[in-house]
Amino acid sequence: MKSKRQLFGTDGIRGEANIYPMTCEIATALGRAVTHYFQSRSIRKKIGSPLIIIGKDTRLSCYMLEQAFSSGVCSQGGRVIFTGPLPTPGIAFVTKSMRANAGVMISASHNIFSDNGIKIFNCHGHKLPDEVELELEDMILNPTKIPAPLGENLGKATRLDEVIGRYIVHVKSAFNDEYKCEDLRIVLDCANGAGYKVGPMIFRELGAEVFPIGVSPNGTNINKEIGSLYPSKAEEAVINHRADIGICLDGDADRLVIIDENGKSLAGDILIGIFAKLLLDQGKLKKGDEVVGTVMSNLALEKYIKGLGLKFFRAQVGDRYILERMRDKNSKLGGEPSGHVIFHEHSSTGDGILAALKTIECMKHFKKPLSQLAETVKLYPQIIKNVPVKKKPPMENNEIIQKALKKAVKELGSKGRIVLRYSGTESLARVMIEGEDPILVTKLTDELSSAISLALT
Repeated sequence: MKSKRQLFGTDGIRGEANIYPMTCEIATALGRAVTHYFQSRSIRKKIGSPLIIIGKDTRLSCYMLEQAFSSGVCSQGGRVIFTGPLPTPGIAFVTKSMRANAGVMISASHNIFSDNGIKIFNCHGHKLPDEVELELEDMILNPTKIPAPLGENLGKATRLDEVIGRYIVHVKSAFNDEYKCEDLRIVLDCANGAGYKVGPMIFRELGAEVFPIGVSPNGTNINKEIGSLYPSKAEEAVINHRADIGICLDGDADRLVIIDENGKSLAGDILIGIFAKLLLDQGKLKKGDEVVGTVMSNLALEKYIKGLGLKFFRAQVGDRYILERMRDKNSKLGGEPSGHVIFHEHSSTGDGILAALKTIECMKHFKKPLSQLAETVKLYPQIIKNVPVKKKPPMENNEIIQKALKKAVKELGSKGRIVLRYSGTESLARVMIEGEDPILVTKLTDELSSAISLALT
C-alpha cells in the first residue's frame, strides 16, 4: 500500500516549497480533504464546524502554506486555530488537549529552509496510517468527490498564542519533580527552528543556566550549519561554557542530539539504551516488556536491551511506524538512531525537548555525568551514507546493486548487518552497514554507495 502513495512519504508530504507537491494549490486541496475526512469520521464529532490546529516552524514558506491550508479548511466549513512557531510534538499535544478534530504541522524538519512539508495528526495526536493518507490523496487528486459548503457554512480562522503555555506545562510535567536543574549549565541549540522560543523557556523555568544557540530565526537560517545535523558549534560551546550537557534540536524539535560534558555527541541508540535502564529502574518497564527500534538500530543496542531482560522489536523507519507498534504492544519506549525518541507515557510522537529532560533525569537518577552513562551501551561500528539518486526503483531488481550487495554480504559474513533503503523525504538512498571490523565496514559502505550511485544517477 505504501508504494501506491503519490504525495505522502514516511512523514507527511514534503518537497521544495512552491514546486509540486509542496504548492499552495496542494496545501489548499489537502486542507479541504483533511477537514472533510475528520468532519465525517472523527470520533469527536463536535457540534458545529471541525476544529483544525495549524502550527509551523520558522521557514519563510510557512507563511504561504499555512494560509493556503487554512483556506482549504475554511472553504470546507472548518475552524482554524493558528499557534505560530511550535515544535511538532507541541502540535500533537495541543490537538489532543484542545479536543480538536485534527492537527497540522507545517515543517520540513531537518531539511534546508527552501524545503517544506505538512504533517497531520488525528484527534489523539497520532500521525495518520497509510490507508488514511491514501484516502486523502484520492480526495486531493479528485476534488469533485468533496461537497462544497456555501454561505454561512463556511469556516473561519483565529490565532491563539497561549497554546504555547499549554505545551510548556505539559513537557515540564514529564520531568521527575524529585529533581531540579538549578545546578546545571546547559548549551541549547534550537536550530533557528520551531523550538527557538519554548526551548530556552522550559529549561530556564526549571532553574538551569542556559546558553542558547540558534534562537534568531529569519526565515532562511533554519538548520543552516546548526542544530542536530551540525552539532559542532554546540560541542564547542559545551567546552567553552563548561556545561554539563549540550542539547541540539532539529528544525521542528521532534528529535535531538545530546552532547556530553566533554563535548562529545552521543548516538541516539546510546540514549535509548540509557532510557531503557532508567524506566526499568523506576518500575515503568518490567522484565519482558518491549522496546521498539527500527531496522537501522544498532545491533549492539538490541543485545543490550535483551540483556536487561526486555524485548526489542525493529519497526520500519519513521516515528509513526514506531508508535503504531508501541500502541499495539503497549510499549513505553521507542526511538531511532537519528534521535527521535518516544516516551509513550508522555507523548504520541518524538519530542526533542522531552527527551533532553529525560536525559537530565538519567544523570540525576544514576548520579553520573553523561560520559559515564554513555559507556554502558557499547555500539558496534556503524556507517550510514546518503547517496543522491534521480529515481527510486526497487533496489532488489537492479543487477549492479544486487551484485555489489551479494559481495558485501559474503565479506561481512555473520559479523554485521547491511540495510539499503530510500529516504522517504529526500531524493536519497541510504546505505547502512555495521560490524565488528570498522575498516571492513568503511570499505563495504564505500563500495555499495558507489554501486548505487552508478546505477541510479
